[in-house]
Amino acid sequence: MGIRTVAVHSEVDTNAMHVRLADESVCIGPAPARDSYLNVPAILAAAEVTGADAIHPGYGFLSENSRFAEIVEEHGITFIGPGSEHIRLMGDKMAARNKARDLGIPVLPGSDGVVRDAAEAAAIAKEIGYPILLKAASGGGGRGISLVEDDARMEAIFARSRRESEAAFGDGSLYVEKFLTNPRHIEIQVAGDLEGHVVHLGERDCSVQRRHQKIVEEAPSPALNAGQRLAIGELVVDAMTRLGYRNLGTVEFLYEDGAFHFIEMNTRLQVEHPVTEMVTGIDLVREQIRLSSGAPLSFGQDDVTMTGHAIECRINAESPFSFMPSPGQVTTYHAPGGMSVRIDSALYSGYTVPPTYDNLIAKLVVCGRNRNESMMRLRRALEEFAIDGIETTIPLHQALLGNQDFANGHYDVTWLERFLASAT
Repeated sequence: MGIRTVAVHSEVDTNAMHVRLADESVCIGPAPARDSYLNVPAILAAAEVTGADAIHPGYGFLSENSRFAEIVEEHGITFIGPGSEHIRLMGDKMAARNKARDLGIPVLPGSDGVVRDAAEAAAIAKEIGYPILLKAASGGGGRGISLVEDDARMEAIFARSRRESEAAFGDGSLYVEKFLTNPRHIEIQVAGDLEGHVVHLGERDCSVQRRHQKIVEEAPSPALNAGQRLAIGELVVDAMTRLGYRNLGTVEFLYEDGAFHFIEMNTRLQVEHPVTEMVTGIDLVREQIRLSSGAPLSFGQDDVTMTGHAIECRINAESPFSFMPSPGQVTTYHAPGGMSVRIDSALYSGYTVPPTYDNLIAKLVVCGRNRNESMMRLRRALEEFAIDGIETTIPLHQALLGNQDFANGHYDVTWLERFLASAT
């Protein structure tokens, strides 16, 4: 797009690839995120001294912080994302549930607001039926979720969940949601402009999860037929149009027995956005930047077509089956290539993966004419992917590809946990 870029980084990320590739870079603090990547004054100062006119928040840290978006705009800098009012609304999980219900989107049975104590949570659980989930009202990214299966453990789990929510999000508020036994996790990618036009770009199936953290994503979902895909897409577009939503967003559902149940909306770019880019041919980050500049959508709903099948594997710096973190120096790095193979990674030989941040180090995305061709291409790419010096989850993904249930597309959000139990 011809746009000059400024990379902000912590002291531990001085040698990171994004720093080396940007036109300019600014160190914004020491390794702890609270002192650097969450340090709003330092980020704004970096924008001021470099003359940056826009800030892209990525998909972590401050990307869904409504106050940050407000402050950026107050300083005359464009925030590349939706308006702060929508970030605030959807960041409050209870408010998001209520708004989704008002917009005609089906939601799971649960509490109408945050619950005061374990006794109130238990009363709601008896009404809607165990098992239930206690969820952090300010949570996100699969964190702040606890399963409660009966009255006997409610008080202890409620107390623990409140403490964990307070520690992670600075807010101990919890709400109750019905737990589905074997659902799939389906999310719909949307984009809207300032003129009120909203489109969807199909769905992603993110059901292969461990502890609510996504491991594999694919598009389209093996679980949906054309009619279901059309219906849920139109439902979400209608709701987001009435909401006046602009820029990118993802509406997330649990899907079981032919029914969709809203769980949350992410008002940002998703980690798994390359899956959608591969099957639609639309550059979502480019579109984000265009929309934030005030430009209209560069395509209409009829222009969006899903061609082929894409699968993404998240490669983490972890032991592949125990999931113990594995920071350290990368002694060898060789990325696979070839037709319809994409690598999103900042690794290189000699780089030291710090123990400070998330363990995600690469995303391997492949696309084929159909799901079988995509899996064959993925198998070959994983065999070619060489990362030495640290442990990675590449062997886990190879094991998943060798499993018949995964090959058949027969999995749900609890499937990976069962697979791991049987593998060990």
